Amino acid sequence: MIMNTNGFNRQLFMRRAALIIYDILAVAASSALGLLMRFDMSYAELTATRDADIWIDSIWHYLPVCIVVTIALFYLFKMYHSLWTYAGIAEMGSLIVSCLSSGVAQFIGMQLILHRTVPRSYYFMYTMWLIVLVAISRFAYRLFRTFVQKRSETARNVNVMVIGAGEAGNSLIREMNTSRYIQKAVCCVIDDDPAKMGAYIHGVKVVGGRYDIIEAVGRYNIDEIIVALPSMPRKEIRAILDICQQTKCDLKTLPGIYQLVNGEVSVSQLRKVDVTDLLGRDPVKTDTDSILGYVKGKTVLVTGGGGTIGSELCRQIVTHQPKRLIIFDIYENNAYDIQQELRMKYPEFCTDRLLVLIGSVRNTARIEDIFEKYHPDIIYHAAAHKHVPLMEISPNEAIKNNVMGTWKVCEAALKYKADRFVLISTDKAVNPTNIMGATKRICEMIVQSYDKMGSTSFVAVRFGNVLGSSGSVIPLFNKQIEAGGPVTVTDPRIIRYFMTIPEAVSLVIQAGAYAKGGEIFVLDMGEPVKILDLAKNLIRLSGFVPGEDIEIKFTGLRPGEKLYEEMLMDEEGLQETPNKLIHIGKPIDMDADAFFRDLAELNLESKEEKADVREWIKNLVPTYEYTPGTGMYSDGKNE
Repeated sequence: MIMNTNGFNRQLFMRRAALIIYDILAVAASSALGLLMRFDMSYAELTATRDADIWIDSIWHYLPVCIVVTIALFYLFKMYHSLWTYAGIAEMGSLIVSCLSSGVAQFIGMQLILHRTVPRSYYFMYTMWLIVLVAISRFAYRLFRTFVQKRSETARNVNVMVIGAGEAGNSLIREMNTSRYIQKAVCCVIDDDPAKMGAYIHGVKVVGGRYDIIEAVGRYNIDEIIVALPSMPRKEIRAILDICQQTKCDLKTLPGIYQLVNGEVSVSQLRKVDVTDLLGRDPVKTDTDSILGYVKGKTVLVTGGGGTIGSELCRQIVTHQPKRLIIFDIYENNAYDIQQELRMKYPEFCTDRLLVLIGSVRNTARIEDIFEKYHPDIIYHAAAHKHVPLMEISPNEAIKNNVMGTWKVCEAALKYKADRFVLISTDKAVNPTNIMGATKRICEMIVQSYDKMGSTSFVAVRFGNVLGSSGSVIPLFNKQIEAGGPVTVTDPRIIRYFMTIPEAVSLVIQAGAYAKGGEIFVLDMGEPVKILDLAKNLIRLSGFVPGEDIEIKFTGLRPGEKLYEEMLMDEEGLQETPNKLIHIGKPIDMDADAFFRDLAELNLESKEEKADVREWIKNLVPTYEYTPGTGMYSDGKNE
């Protein structure tokens, strides 16, 4: 686009000038053709009529007025402002209305004001011809370009199938057909609506429903499938994607429905199918503005603040104006990363209200010093060792960090009268078969015991597996696929519950809002996912065929690993909360004095590196089951 320093757009000026000149000629031609059409386009027949001279004279004398009035009307209806390359129904409507207005204005001017005589049918003929001639000028280029693109579609190197014949699919196909920058040809459309079967969208046929996808891919030699169903529930999209993944086509999806409302749907917004599309449920949505009100003006401490959950907590907390945010982590690299991220996004807040401290929750003096200096009102306790196989061969470290660290932070929260303490727990704490899960169950018991000791509300939040967190299965699978395989799955039967990082954090936040004390909050995470299916889907989404391009290797269950995880113990039961996707496990009655005596003994035993602490854990957690001769006590066989 050519524009000088004063903002003058020469290209736009030239285009409008050309249209105005064309419209002047169109008005003159419509005037002549409107009269000729009255006599079957025969000039000889017209001149043979006795009133021919009067009619021609009337039209000729009124023509300058007609031109001025018509151009003014066209300008009023923005006929020189629209981008006719992308014109649609609205622009066509404006064109027709402006031409009709010109016809009415001509009737008023000639018949009622100047009292000029012309055949009564002339006004209708004039208007009709004006509409045709003006439409040709506005739509001829678009029609020509469409024709050229149709001729060149065979040269395009990607054949596309669009799934969804709704507004999103319509917008997508129109843009792909009109854009000269996209070397892709939309060959067919899929939609389950029987009323749309056999219909055409911008010249592309709706060839069938979801069960016709595989057959249509072969018939039309499809290379890429685009799912244009932004408002369809995740469960339905997953079923469709399961079918698409039986093909070798590249898969893309269109973003959410709000882009349609804002008129933002475009090819540039297509994205690769994400693994979250395959979980079979919609994301959990929470009203964080209302529930984070209790954070405003408070001093908030996040232990493990540099980790996956801790850092996301910090991102959300900082937007709700706490008095101070304290990030506490033993790993300085993680703490530094989230500090720099927050400084870039919220420089004003971070100037004097963000504090990053390095230290361990195992250090009593360090914890005591932090609580004495800053008196945190709300504590989110996310610091923990979480890797199941590693904790099996280092159980004493799991006790020292997870159990004793939680104990020390709870003691400080009670001593300095914090408002709330929220523990990050795990579904592996239910009937645990590994050290990590058992230590988390003990942490839950500590939290429930401390809730009865003072005014601080102690609660726990129980998670499933978090998608994309460090050490989780998704990054591992992606690395294995990038390396060419094999992708390792422990057992073909193993299943897990999954949640996204924002979902996990929103649950922590809601737990803090709902907390009355002693609760274990649990998220309804929908149906569990088979890890084998997840591996196959990731391989397909990467453009490979499972078992052919990328091998899947079964390695056997690791020490302490279950085939499936549970979210609640049988005796806990369930209570509802205002959010129907969040439930509360009832506190379990226990002898607190005996529990803390055993906990003190466990603390001493964990410091004896050669001691088998699992029997002590069994005393504290009767539901803990383990296989003797595994982990650190197996002479390295399972390491």
